[in-house]
Amino acid sequence: MPVTSAPVPPHVLHVTQPVDGGVARVVADLVRGQLAAGMTVSVACPASGSLPRLLASSGCALLTWEASRSPGKGLVREGRRLAAVVARVRPDLIHAHSAKAGLITRLVVRGRVPTVFQPHAWSFEAVRGVPARLALHWERLGARWAARLVCVSRAEQRTGTGRGIAAEWRLVPNGVDLRRFHPAAPDDAPRDRDGAGPLVVCVGRLCRQKGQDLLVQAWRDVLRELPRARLVLVGDGPQEQELRTMAPRAVHFAGAVDDPVPWYRAADLVVMPSRWEGIALAPLEAMACGSPVLLTDVAGARESLPAPLAEACVVPPEDPAALARALVRLLRDPEGLRAHGRAAHRHVHAHHDVRHTAAAVAEVYGELLGLETTAHREPSTT
Repeated sequence: MPVTSAPVPPHVLHVTQPVDGGVARVVADLVRGQLAAGMTVSVACPASGSLPRLLASSGCALLTWEASRSPGKGLVREGRRLAAVVARVRPDLIHAHSAKAGLITRLVVRGRVPTVFQPHAWSFEAVRGVPARLALHWERLGARWAARLVCVSRAEQRTGTGRGIAAEWRLVPNGVDLRRFHPAAPDDAPRDRDGAGPLVVCVGRLCRQKGQDLLVQAWRDVLRELPRARLVLVGDGPQEQELRTMAPRAVHFAGAVDDPVPWYRAADLVVMPSRWEGIALAPLEAMACGSPVLLTDVAGARESLPAPLAEACVVPPEDPAALARALVRLLRDPEGLRAHGRAAHRHVHAHHDVRHTAAAVAEVYGELLGLETTAHREPSTT
């Protein structure tokens, strides 16, 4: 009777330019899950930022690929660097994350290796005028070199199809590690506020996309109604100095943190005033910790919330006055906020477990490589 050998696990190469924030956390979670499932995994990314630290003890191969956020300068040099990485790794499949990695990976590989592209929000939404038209033209052209295009929300996919991007689409909503992001234990000591007012927290890179400037504008109106309210911005980024200049004294800048969980748990309300998203990861993390959230009505916002909260906890984007009114309304109802937090926690457990995300991505890989996918093993806690 012939002996059949077990199939060799695929070698996946993740390519990403963002090494901080939500993209880095998504990549790190996928890598850990794929290693636990027996895949061989390599990651090509810049050496700076949090991602190399997150993966340092994971067991994946970390390959330095220096690349800037800008799509222009250095494109040829960055492409040569990535071509050398691909030739060295010889992966069975490449998973490119976000605009810059998606651009260079598809230009370099051009479909010769099965390629999955995951935009994590569209590049043409981040710019205006001629740059936006050029970015859209590229996404339409580059789609032919992606075997699958993974979107994290239906709204992100609708935007792509509505703008003429023809692709083999797959929907894989973001997930969070529920063993890391969870409410404080019941026997934990209660927060001692010393009579302080409600605490609002915003976690994210300090940049135009995340909209902290809109929140700071709104905060002046909030203070007129709730003078003891406090706002904490957790993160760093290119707009930090501008925000510090315009922010009232009641705004605290916590800087970048390795672990946002204590801030999520401390908050009475977590706010994400984004101008655009695919589906933001920070609100999912906050909800997993039992915290209520207030979001702007961008791609993925309503999909990330339980249906009863999709109206109460969503405001129009780029509208500081509406944001201020919603903040005051919610902060004046602490019992309602606690109920929102409980509902949000249940919703994330049901729909945004990172293990479900990893299993869905594995199915996409299986389609391309002709592999049978099995139940996904839990990633390690490292």
